[in-house]
Amino acid sequence: MIKMKRTILFLLLVAAACWQTAKAQDVALKTNALYWAATTPNVGLEVALAPKYTLELAAAYNPWTFKDDKKMRFWLVQPEVKYWFCEKFEGHFVGLHAHGAQFYGGFNDKRYDGYLAGGGFTYGYDWILSPHWNLEAAIGIGYAHLWYKESPRLHCIKCEEDRTKNYFGPTKVAISFTYIF
Repeated sequence: MIKMKRTILFLLLVAAACWQTAKAQDVALKTNALYWAATTPNVGLEVALAPKYTLELAAAYNPWTFKDDKKMRFWLVQPEVKYWFCEKFEGHFVGLHAHGAQFYGGFNDKRYDGYLAGGGFTYGYDWILSPHWNLEAAIGIGYAHLWYKESPRLHCIKCEEDRTKNYFGPTKVAISFTYIF
């Protein structure tokens, strides 16, 4: 009976190891170097959905205040579904992304406190650097709807104005380093 339990345990471990090997190259952790250049920490997780489809969940957060109380604090999420022309994590891809953010700050005489939501289309290319490291470049174009309160830089609740804006143009620019598990 003990030998049978050990055999079953051994087979389960072998099956788990084989399953893990089969899942290799299906998960990637990434970061956008352009966001880091703008002092914005960010991270993305990309998982394979099928041989030519992946889902990326990216997030960024900027909590900084600069000289003279100038700031643009925000958090951003940008999920994206990608179709790879060759195979996942290699070569050309197109994507459909959504984005949502909350922001607060300003650099001139105005402060902005609000939200944005929208989506767009992405084109990109992924270069394999080594068995686990890739470099990805992507650009996206799309739409964002912004709703916010605008006020003088020295905050005044009585002076706040509700505003909205519709934006069409670049909605994603990335040069990302990717680690593939």
